[in-house]
Amino acid sequence: MADGWQRTKRIISAAFRPVRGRDLSLHAAAITFYGSIAVVPVALLAIWTTGLVAGADRVRRLTSYAIETLPTDIGAHRAVAALLEAGLGLTPALALASLLPASLYGEGLRRAFVSVAAPREPGGSLVGWRGRLLLLPLLAPAPALLLSILLALPVTTHLVRQGGWRGALGVVLSFLGVWLVLTPVLMWVFRVVGPASPDFLSTLAIGSFTAANLSGFLHGFVLFASLPLDLGVPFGGFDAIGGGVAVLLWLYFFHVIVLAGYSATLALSDWRSRRAATR
Repeated sequence: MADGWQRTKRIISAAFRPVRGRDLSLHAAAITFYGSIAVVPVALLAIWTTGLVAGADRVRRLTSYAIETLPTDIGAHRAVAALLEAGLGLTPALALASLLPASLYGEGLRRAFVSVAAPREPGGSLVGWRGRLLLLPLLAPAPALLLSILLALPVTTHLVRQGGWRGALGVVLSFLGVWLVLTPVLMWVFRVVGPASPDFLSTLAIGSFTAANLSGFLHGFVLFASLPLDLGVPFGGFDAIGGGVAVLLWLYFFHVIVLAGYSATLALSDWRSRRAATR
């Protein structure tokens, strides 16, 4: 038992070695700032391109299942419905205008990853623009990724509504769907958007593990939103402010997990490189 505990401590210590001496919370907060600007434009572009591929009516029909099951206490269903209609009603000119704020997310990720990878991988010049341009290719597979989730919504939401074991099965299937969609996205972010280039197997292993954690965290946020909490109490009764702060806190912890996953990916890639060199 003691040997297993010591081994676990060594693995965790090695995974977080790249961020040792750096303020992980501060970097996660920085990405959250960029993410808060980019999250709506990114969602709008993903919905717009998906509507172009699959048809607006089909997207509305598939998302209606999820909107009906979203928590209503903090208005999550209204927010998602409004976002969906705005995305489907986007014009090419508005989509082009959304590219700039959407690309800010790549800048935030790149800047934070540079701080984690340094001094091994210097950031170089044009750090922000590199991050922006390297994130944009993710918009190409966005329709396929989003559509894969939408196609599963009728089944998962139907199971969740039934409750009991079938409801649990619906949650598990939803978790697996989000996990599979996030895995290739994180692999691109870790391997391409970041300044370092970890090997493929390390990126696949830790990227998949990080995606599983993020999927669970996303479902946990939906559960949190369904709780009968008065989020406006700490802010003088302003429910909108309380809801906005709750979303920002969710984004913050989301990015803490992403940065921890990137750090672990670099650590595993370094270990594999040293092991290969000694053979």
